[in-house]
Amino acid sequence: MLRKILPHPGLSALLILTWLLLVNDFKWGSLVFATILAICIPWLTAPFWPDRPVVKNWLAAAEFVLIVLYDIVKSNITVALIVLFKPKSQIHPLWVTVPLDLRTPEAITVLAGTITMTPGTVTADMSADGRSLLVHCLDATDADAIRDDIKSRYETRLMRIFE
Repeated sequence: MLRKILPHPGLSALLILTWLLLVNDFKWGSLVFATILAICIPWLTAPFWPDRPVVKNWLAAAEFVLIVLYDIVKSNITVALIVLFKPKSQIHPLWVTVPLDLRTPEAITVLAGTITMTPGTVTADMSADGRSLLVHCLDATDADAIRDDIKSRYETRLMRIFE
């Protein structure tokens, strides 16, 4: 019965928290509205989620979140320095193809989102066979180093979390 009302309880909790953070002012009406959204959205989207993603290693997930947060802060500083002080003629944008060892759609989605959330990089496309991502870098010179960094820093950890 509870599974019918809340098919994805983690998503519901995340929706409530996100709504309250967006409102930025606690009021009971906001909490009630967030709860309504947290029940309706997962219930309406449940048919599109046949299986729930399974996190196999919560410690690795916590480590991954901390690494991503660190990389976001570090990349924000780097991009700010590039934008403010680097002449346009010295900025070298680069396209990098990252072959994937990940197979689960959830893990690939988290990897693509992580790359995009990190300032200076964006996941632009995924190959039709799902075996590689196309990543654009704001300023880079070595495609192999970028690819290896993404694979070692993010993909290996995601494999421990999801596969």
